[in-house]
Amino acid sequence: MTARNRVVVLLSAVVVLAAVAVASVLHASARAERRDQARPGGPRVASGRVVLTAPGRLVFRNMAWGPHRDELTTVAASDPSGPRVASGVKCLRLHAAAGTGVCLQAVHGAVSDTYRALVLDARLRVRARYDVPGIPSRARVSPTGHLATWTAFVGGDSYAGTDFSTRAAIVDVRTGKLIPSLEGFRIVKDGHRYHSSDVNFWGVTFAADDRTFYATLATKGRTYLVRGDLRTRTVTTLRANVECPSLSPDGTRVAFKKRVPGLPKDAPWRLYVLDLRTMRETPLAEPRSVDDQALWHDTDTLVYALPGDYGADLYEVPADGTGKPRRISTAAVSPAYP
Repeated sequence: MTARNRVVVLLSAVVVLAAVAVASVLHASARAERRDQARPGGPRVASGRVVLTAPGRLVFRNMAWGPHRDELTTVAASDPSGPRVASGVKCLRLHAAAGTGVCLQAVHGAVSDTYRALVLDARLRVRARYDVPGIPSRARVSPTGHLATWTAFVGGDSYAGTDFSTRAAIVDVRTGKLIPSLEGFRIVKDGHRYHSSDVNFWGVTFAADDRTFYATLATKGRTYLVRGDLRTRTVTTLRANVECPSLSPDGTRVAFKKRVPGLPKDAPWRLYVLDLRTMRETPLAEPRSVDDQALWHDTDTLVYALPGDYGADLYEVPADGTGKPRRISTAAVSPAYP
């Protein structure tokens, strides 16, 4: 065999092997999609037009395997386990309100991934892009749609332990003015000015006045609920042992996850609701550990994610401590009622 013939044979073999590899990947992807779609109660997902102003919709990150995995997806809020419409926009975390969306994405590089936040309009067109300094963990849009926030891990990748660092940013989507970190805000703790190099913030939630927000502050191994003021750039501690607050639509209560002594270190939380007027806590009827920033569906019901067969499922539970949790959708995380 001549040298030329050997090269031709080698190239032919490479082409055949590449074709086999591509076919195997496509076959595995198709098989996974058929498997997910065929499971009893499995999600049915199709491409379509998604807008953030359609009434009576629930949006979330679709977790089902297949061509629409990780896409911003919508479903009828009255039938959250029904057919889904996928937008083509991939998000690790997302939230939407009043025609504004925030989508936290991974940008895959040759050596490592980077992350960014996209501010979206009602038709999912990109209004602005911002670099995110680490792995995205939380996202929220204010009730007016004027403000957006996100939290990222800049050290570590879990809230369960103590060896992590976070960065919480807030942007005014009308002007593009970005507050890249809340760590520059003045902290008032127990009535006094507070300084510490170990301060972390995460889990911002907005009031309807485009000025007031609530968040988690962590320092010296403890967490606190803080109320923030965007005009004075001040945060004030309100209560200890509060994480990932979520302000109710009427602005009177905060849902949060609380570390409960005696639970496993990797699953230490229970869901509670705090009345901001009386500071009375109410434990909710969810017995499992919830590592999520719960979402208010309305003034009476909370929605949150728990691990499931597809990665995560959505559950709801009454906000007054009665009833019991109910799974409302599979293969979904990061919900919003825009």
